Amino acid sequence: MLAAGGVAWDYLSAAPEEFVELPLPPEPPRLADGADYERCLAMLRDDPEGALAFAEAWDATGGGEGARHCAALAQLTVGEPDQAADQLERLAIGSRAGPAARAAVFAQAGQAFMMAGDPARAFAATTMAITLSPADPDLLTDRSIALGTMARYAEALADLDRALALDPERTEALVYRSAALRNLDRANDAMESVTRALTISPDNPEALLERGILFQLRNDTAAARADWLRVISLAPDTPTADLAQQNLALNEAGPTRR
Repeated sequence: MLAAGGVAWDYLSAAPEEFVELPLPPEPPRLADGADYERCLAMLRDDPEGALAFAEAWDATGGGEGARHCAALAQLTVGEPDQAADQLERLAIGSRAGPAARAAVFAQAGQAFMMAGDPARAFAATTMAITLSPADPDLLTDRSIALGTMARYAEALADLDRALALDPERTEALVYRSAALRNLDRANDAMESVTRALTISPDNPEALLERGILFQLRNDTAAARADWLRVISLAPDTPTADLAQQNLALNEAGPTRR
């Protein structure tokens, strides 16, 4: 037996400190403008506690949507994804900003719900984002992650196919697509998808992890081992490497232990 599931859906809903990238606001459109907003956002990575204190004080003096947005992102950064997700969702619902900015905040809420381990609410928030911005491959990929976490693989595959129709070179979507196909017992199609991903990005750790799983399903243990060792070399001390190490241990234990 392989380590649970393989790629992506096993760790994107893990603890906040394991989340790879803080969902900071995109370039304009944003919810607000002005020096205080920019100052607060700039503090998030290096001083999130200071950003939270600044945002709360600013909100108390009429900071409005900009202050509440920065406060929610600061809460996310300091490890309070539940509260952050709720605030981001409420902010996106009630905001007077344009559709693109509201879609970005719904997307941030979806990412925060995933960090909080609530894929159902992540799906709902990301669906609202897609309603506002239907041709965004990032949003479609985000929603596929929530769907895959809930084992709704056919729906995840449909979102990934839409994302790839918009951006055929999107490596991340190709890897998730491979995982969805594998979970739908379409291993040959899954191998085709991950091969495309590795053609675009030969050193992508998630793609190598996924291909190793598919090799193992073909009983090609040598090829699986080579891919998983490469994952550990390329991305040590990451959730992807941890899964590769688990799979290596099961591989080496032999068929009776797998």
